[in-house]
Amino acid sequence: MTEHPKGFTRRQLLKSSAASLAVGAASAQAATVIGTPKWLPFDHNGPLHYDSPGWQFFTAEEAKEVEAIVEQLIPADELSVSGKDAGCAVFIDRQLVSDYGDSGRLYMTGPFTPGTPAQADQSPLVPRERYRIGLAALGKYCQAQFQKPFSALPGEQRNQVLTDLEKGSISLEGIDARMFFQQVLSNTMEGFFADPIYGGNRDMVSWKMLGFPGARYDYRDYIALHNQKLDLVPLSIIGSSAWNKKG
Repeated sequence: MTEHPKGFTRRQLLKSSAASLAVGAASAQAATVIGTPKWLPFDHNGPLHYDSPGWQFFTAEEAKEVEAIVEQLIPADELSVSGKDAGCAVFIDRQLVSDYGDSGRLYMTGPFTPGTPAQADQSPLVPRERYRIGLAALGKYCQAQFQKPFSALPGEQRNQVLTDLEKGSISLEGIDARMFFQQVLSNTMEGFFADPIYGGNRDMVSWKMLGFPGARYDYRDYIALHNQKLDLVPLSIIGSSAWNKKG
C-alpha cells in the first residue's frame, strides 16, 4: 500500500501562500482614518475652467450669435428664463474647450463616407469645427438674405431661419445645415438641464421648473412617499448654484 506524505500537500501549500499574500497586501495598505475624510467634488479632475469669467472658445461675435440662437430655441416664458439667461451659451463654450470639443476621446480616423440614417453621424467635423464653420456660414447666409446677422433679426425671422436649418432647406457653406442645427439644439438642451457646475442651468432654473431635486446623495427618507409633492430644494454637485450667477 502506498503511503501518502505527511504534512502539507502541494495544493494546501499553494492555497496557504495565496492567502498569506492577500493578508500581507491588505495589511500593507491599511490606514487609520480619524474623523471625517476631507472630500471635494472633482478633487482629481476638477472643472476649474467652468467658473472662469469670459469666453473660453467663442469670440465675442460668435458668442453673441450663439446667445441669440439659444434664446430663440428656449424663449423666456412663465415657466423659466430663456436659454441665454440660463447660461446655455456658457455651457456650450466650456464644453468646446474640453475633450468633447475636439472629440479627443472618440475614434476620429477615416475613411469618412456618407452613412445611412441607422448609422447616424458620419462627419469628420468635430464639435469645435462645427460651431466655427457653422456660425460663420450662418452669418454669411443672414447677411445675404437680410443684410443683418442672426442676432439682429426679429423673432419671426429668427424662427424661420432655424426652421429652415432644421429642415435642411437652406445651404450653408462648408457644413450641412441640419447637422449644424442638431449640434446646437442638442448642446442647448444639455446646457439647460445639466448640473450648474458645467456653466448652464443657472440657479438650477430647469430643475426648479421640473421639481427635480438634483444631485442629492440620499433619498431613503423619500422612497416610501408616493404621489406627494416634496418641494425639495434642488442641489448641485457642489451643493449650491450661487457661484454660477455670472456668465
